[in-house]
Amino acid sequence: MSDTQRLVILGTGHIAHRHATEFARDPRCRMVAAVDLNADRARAFAERYDIPHVFGDLEAALRWGAFDAAVNATPDAAHKPTTLALLADGKHVFCEKPLALTGPDAYAMAEAAEAANRLNMVNFTYRNAHAIQMARTMVASGSIGAVRHLEASYLQSWLSAGHWGDWRTEERWLWRLSTSHGSNGVLGDLGVHLFDFVSFGTGLAFGTLVARLKTFGKAPDDRIGEYLLDANDSVAITAEMSNGALCALHMSRFATGNLNDLNLAVFGDAGALRIWANHLDSRLHACLGDDRETQTWRLLTCPPTPRNEIRFATALATGANGEPDFRRAADIQTLIDLCTASDADGRWREVAPVSAAAPASRLEIEAGDEPRAPGG
Repeated sequence: MSDTQRLVILGTGHIAHRHATEFARDPRCRMVAAVDLNADRARAFAERYDIPHVFGDLEAALRWGAFDAAVNATPDAAHKPTTLALLADGKHVFCEKPLALTGPDAYAMAEAAEAANRLNMVNFTYRNAHAIQMARTMVASGSIGAVRHLEASYLQSWLSAGHWGDWRTEERWLWRLSTSHGSNGVLGDLGVHLFDFVSFGTGLAFGTLVARLKTFGKAPDDRIGEYLLDANDSVAITAEMSNGALCALHMSRFATGNLNDLNLAVFGDAGALRIWANHLDSRLHACLGDDRETQTWRLLTCPPTPRNEIRFATALATGANGEPDFRRAADIQTLIDLCTASDADGRWREVAPVSAAAPASRLEIEAGDEPRAPGG
């Protein structure tokens, strides 16, 4: 790997600004091009972040080719075709979540990355939370004993309050309410974070689950212009974890009074943890030892953890893939698919064992390695 890795950012919408800001802080990377179908937006983005090249589509950027890796910040439905094209051209990829719209598509992307021997990561934002990283360490070390019960929620309120703008008039919110525009509703948007938060934080896999998805009427005939407002707004899930612990999960965009709040409570037979996180901060409280007798919870100091963008920069610098990777994202996407299937017939679904074949986290890229085409 060379000292400075050249990055292209694909898509210059809202989340792209966060990625550009974070990668700019790492001298091991340099953003060399921005790609967007909206030419005016792409030029404005490139000017703001001092990016020298702008392209109107991915094909043009690939023909140019003077980059090592891509940050895929396109809408959800575009993740698969654009990522596969990048991998086929030998580029490493840092992709926004969800990796794909279905589990099979996500696994196809993971397999393509592994076959091409390319570095790959997915932006599960709350891996950045100091609290969840420390909670995982504490659970693994036995600090709370055997995990017996879990409660988890991800709550937003932008459908009942205007703090993030007017969802009735702004495209960046309307598409999230319409399946025909590539949205899987609150389940696809927040559920991937919540499933990762729970299973990563506890080290436990999901065993079985049952889900209920709800879509509320929000406009006459459930439509605003070209947008049919049919994506789910609230979800409730009951699950049994791989160790037998029970887990209650819920998420909503109608959680009035909650801006962007992710919560996880982990109850063990020797202690308990409560984790709160949002897009800016996180906190970890614990009830341990003698505090169990008085139900006293103490705020813990958590060591800092590098953001996902910095972990990807480290992967590019070292050739060793970072976490979370595409295969992990595919496992999470399968849980989303199972929730949708469960809601359709009201039945419990069994979660297949997590795939262990050729995990991308163990990929190591040596300097000068030639990429292999997917399937080759």
